[in-house]
Amino acid sequence: MRTKTLGTLTTSAVGLGCMAMSGPYGEADRAESIATVQAALDAGITLLDTADFYGSGHNEMLLAEALRGRARDTYLLSVKFGAQIGPGVTWLGFDARSVAVKSAVAYSLQRLGTDHIDICRPARLDPAVPIEETVGAIGELVDAGYVRHIGLSEVGSDTIRRAASVRPIADLQIEYSLMSRGIENDILDTCRELGIGITAYGVLSRGLLSGHWTPGGGREGDARSAYPRFSGANFERNLALVDALRGVADELGVSAAQAAIAWVATRGDDVVPLIGARTRTRLSEALGAVDLTLTGEQLARIESAVPADEVAGDRYTAQQMAALDSERVPADHP
Repeated sequence: MRTKTLGTLTTSAVGLGCMAMSGPYGEADRAESIATVQAALDAGITLLDTADFYGSGHNEMLLAEALRGRARDTYLLSVKFGAQIGPGVTWLGFDARSVAVKSAVAYSLQRLGTDHIDICRPARLDPAVPIEETVGAIGELVDAGYVRHIGLSEVGSDTIRRAASVRPIADLQIEYSLMSRGIENDILDTCRELGIGITAYGVLSRGLLSGHWTPGGGREGDARSAYPRFSGANFERNLALVDALRGVADELGVSAAQAAIAWVATRGDDVVPLIGARTRTRLSEALGAVDLTLTGEQLARIESAVPADEVAGDRYTAQQMAALDSERVPADHP
């Protein structure tokens, strides 16, 4: 497995995003999820991404079981916190106050069965709390040895600069795919100016780019059915783009998913795609993209198959989009 750099942290060229193992896309098989985590580690993946609110702690406890017996220095845990979820998966708000940060980390350490978190980050910007306070609190946990590195998630350039003025920031976790290229407007340049890496999630646009979706392909309990890109006419238009991607991928001798992952992986040595696989079959397919060697012309063909301005629908609901600091256009941006 090749390596990449997030700030001063060296990690595998791709990471494993574990959210889907805890219910948002329908029920997952626990034994298969654990086997997938272990297969990822065996394949050389060292970065595992989770959050305290994935399944209300379920994901962290699942990882603890999957990691039992593994040497702690053979993997990195990236943990998000802050989202407040009530019974019945009801949204309660966000909390990134200093006391909430420290409490969240204490519970995560317990559920994960570890003495430290490698990268700790607020899942979103709390509009009621200055980012300086949140980062400062994580910094105190770094000083105490409970956290090794500080990360951010879905924030814009101004917030990134303010955070970096308090403590070194290892990476920004943000959606980045053929269908979601907003980071290229200014955020990517800001991160590179400050030496901050990118952990890219949603590299398959929540499975849409995998080539495995068909009309009516959702399952019961799948949260994606509420997202604009998976709804009505938007879904049909986006599937047409996926068909175009599949055509290019077929000519290159790879799958649509592999082409999409490889495109993100080539965005730079500071961009680490997260593979959202929850089965060993999907993991194996995704890993096939890691060692692909594609020419500039081939990458251009992949990109042209999914023009960013032809993607139909936002990546989240209107309410969720409004809450994303990363989607706010800087005042000085043309």
